[in-house]
Order: sequence, then C-alpha cells, then structure tokens
Amino acid sequence: MSTIVALWKRGLKAFVRNRTGLIFSLIFPLFFVYVFGAIFKNDAIENPIAYMLSGVIITTVFENSLNLASTTVDDMVSGFMKEVLVSPAKRIEVAVGQLLSAATVSTLQGIMILVIGLFIGIKFTSWITPFYILISMICIGMVFSGVGLFMATKVRSGQTFQIIKTAVTMPLTFLSGAYIPLSMLPDLLKYVAYLNPMTYATAFFRMIVLEKINLSNAELVKEGLAIKINGLIITPAMSFLIIIMIGVIFIVLSTKSFVNTDFSRINRSSTDASALWG
Repeated sequence: MSTIVALWKRGLKAFVRNRTGLIFSLIFPLFFVYVFGAIFKNDAIENPIAYMLSGVIITTVFENSLNLASTTVDDMVSGFMKEVLVSPAKRIEVAVGQLLSAATVSTLQGIMILVIGLFIGIKFTSWITPFYILISMICIGMVFSGVGLFMATKVRSGQTFQIIKTAVTMPLTFLSGAYIPLSMLPDLLKYVAYLNPMTYATAFFRMIVLEKINLSNAELVKEGLAIKINGLIITPAMSFLIIIMIGVIFIVLSTKSFVNTDFSRINRSSTDASALWG
C-alpha cells in the first residue's frame, strides 16, 4: 500500500511542479473552444460554449491519462522503474500506483478547465451535477490510464512512443464529436467514429455537464448526446457501460503486461528510432 501511495504522490508532485505545463494545459483547451466554438452555434444546441467546453474537458482528461504511458516510458528508459522493481515493492502495486496517479492528475486538469468554464458559459442547476462530473472524470481517467499503461509496456524507447501516441490520440480526439459534431463527418468517418471509445466517453460526459439526463432518446440524438447507428440508439447510459467494459479489459491487460515485462531489456536510449514493439 505504501508503494501505491508513494507513486501517487510522486505523480502529483511532478504535476504541481511543472508550472509551464499547467499554464499550457489551460490555454490550449480554451484555444480550441475559441476556434471550434462557432461550429456548435445552431438551433439544436442551447448553450454552445458549454457544449464545446464539455468536449474539451473530457478530451483533456483523455490525453493526460495517456500521458501515463509517456511517464512510464521515461521511467523505464532512465532506469527508475528497474530500481523500483528491485525493491520489495510488488509489481501489481507499482502498476496500481501508476494508474491512480495518472487518473488523479488528468482529473485535476479537467477540474481546472471546468472551473474556468463556470465563468464563461457552464452553468449548473443541480448541486449534484458537479459530483457526477467528478465521478465521470475519475472513471474515464482510469480507463484511458489503463490504455496508456498497456501502450507503455509495449514500447522500447521514448521516441517510438511519442510517434505512436500522436498516431493514436489525434484520430481518437477528432473523431469523437468533442470538436467536430459526428453529423458533420463523411459517412465513412462516422463508422470509424462508432468504433472510437472516446466517442462514447464524450457523449456520456457531455450529457452530464449539460444536465440533459431527462431528455428522450430522440432529443438526445438530435443534440448529439446519444449515438444512432443504423437505427440502434446508443444512449448515454449505454455509452458509459461501453467505456467501463473497455476500461476493465485494458486495466487487466495493462496490469498483466506490466507484471510480465522484462525491464532489463528496455532500451535506455530514448532516441533509438529502431526500437520495436513486443
């Protein structure tokens, strides 16, 4: 248990000390709100700023959850992870500590953007809504932290990982409805978006932020809060279940992969572009 707490604190300290990263983590999302905000200005959406901000917040949680992989790879490359694992600490505890740290940091960044959003467009009519938002960010943060840790255990160098991370995060982000409504995508990309777990995370989280829990399925589809696939309507509740199932799968896979990884074979050169998966 002490190992989990120590790694959790280490992640939080690194987050707080990185002041430049904190500033840009707030500026960059607001830039997207300004650039893409006009897209959501239509009669079907009551509060376009809140609509856009909800997508930006959950995207921030997603991207920063995946940063766990970057941190883990750096720890592998530097030899820190190997030093931790030669201690009495159990690997499963190290993995859990990494997951909790990433989920906490990503949630904190989401909260900071949410607080700013309260001054520029987001409004709540129920006191319980912020509680639901917090729980949602923690759950989604844990899900994609599991994905990030799984990626980290399959990479042999920092440079290789950065390429893979960009190749994964960019399409998942822009094909999720967070920035561009799915209704505006070509038919082919819509079907790609239906396979994107971030699509369901965005729809569910946006429904909570906008307090649209009591809308009918038809109204949810109209506002982009439910996903209609060939007549089948994926409600926000179903979206949440999909995310949880994906999270359980990847948390199990990532933990198992982390426990079985031979860290003595990790390439210590972060610039080794010839590093391979496996």
